[in-house]
Amino acid sequence: MERPDLRHGGWDAVLFDVDGTLIDAVANQRRVWETWARRNGTDPERIYRIALRTRPLETFAAVLPEADPLLCLAEFQRLEDADAESGDYRAFDGAAELLGALPDGRWALVTSNYEHRVRVRFRRTGLPMPRVVIDAEGAERGKPHPTPYLLAAARLGAEPAACLVIEDSASGVAAGVAAGMTVWTVNAADAPDGSHRHFPSLAAAAAVLLTADNSPGTCRAG
Repeated sequence: MERPDLRHGGWDAVLFDVDGTLIDAVANQRRVWETWARRNGTDPERIYRIALRTRPLETFAAVLPEADPLLCLAEFQRLEDADAESGDYRAFDGAAELLGALPDGRWALVTSNYEHRVRVRFRRTGLPMPRVVIDAEGAERGKPHPTPYLLAAARLGAEPAACLVIEDSASGVAAGVAAGMTVWTVNAADAPDGSHRHFPSLAAAAAVLLTADNSPGTCRAG
């Protein structure tokens, strides 16, 4: 496949969220959080709502402030790692084609998950890994703070204003917008506040990004 000319749309780089954007593992995450919450006497629904917006360590601090966050993380990591190795999840339609077509060194992953687990999921789903991955340990502050996206841009040598962010969550949109980047959202019926362009699926966004119609202008329809 011919690699797209990202500069035609004004982009130096494309920065992707992972869970909910490239990988459909929402049900897996919910099950893992539910198992962890019940083991620790915490309401699964409450903890999952918080977990959608923060990194695991920040979630533990919010729901079990008296507990040792590193012990909580170790238990959670064991559950998540087991699911990554054996769970039933998939890459969203369009993910493999899009990532495989992007120029080397011009895209990155920016995730609240952990890199070792992302690598397992990408291997199992056949997705290529980029050179740059900013994970839950990669930045001092996580989404919705802009630091993870700014760090990814810096490592790619790209100006923030020339970066395109592909996201699915409100916290991710907030992070990308705060970083001064253009944000496209995917895989939801409605666009989170702040997104510049919204698509009902990753495949729809990929089809646009891989053509000449990849301008940064605001558009709510796919």
